[in-house]
Amino acid sequence: MPISQALLPEFDNEMANTRKTLERVPEAKFSWKPHEKSGTMIWLADHVASLPEWAAITIKQDELDLAPGGVQPTRPPQPKSSKELLDKFDKNVAAARAAIAGASDAEFAKTWTLLNNGQKLMAMPKSACIRGFVMNHLIHHRAQLGVYLRLNNVPVPAIYGPSADEGAF
Repeated sequence: MPISQALLPEFDNEMANTRKTLERVPEAKFSWKPHEKSGTMIWLADHVASLPEWAAITIKQDELDLAPGGVQPTRPPQPKSSKELLDKFDKNVAAARAAIAGASDAEFAKTWTLLNNGQKLMAMPKSACIRGFVMNHLIHHRAQLGVYLRLNNVPVPAIYGPSADEGAF
């Protein structure tokens, strides 16, 4: 079985669960954060919505420099509405899915490198990057977003089993 075909069912499942979580982020709470060291709810939700884009970047590029020449790229503005948040997520998921589906095993075996101003932060096979740095990273932050929802009395969706708010998947 090609690597892409092994990854896609997991990717599709995780993206569906992520969308269920993002759908619940209340606009009225975009600026809320649980602690002074924490990001706001919209920062975290935007990060979750952006992470699928890294799958497409990983497949299309062999490396990414977060600050080429020591200059941080300009970040796009955060979504201003739930619709913008979900549209961004859906766009990134579609691009990521297409990139994964179209990648050969040889492409997945290539090394992907993350740099910061030319300094190597990490390097790993692209297949490992998709699983670890993209999907697991997204799952981690989706769980944080679930805590943000809980602390704001927003029903948390069932993900891997029932939640306290939903008795079934």
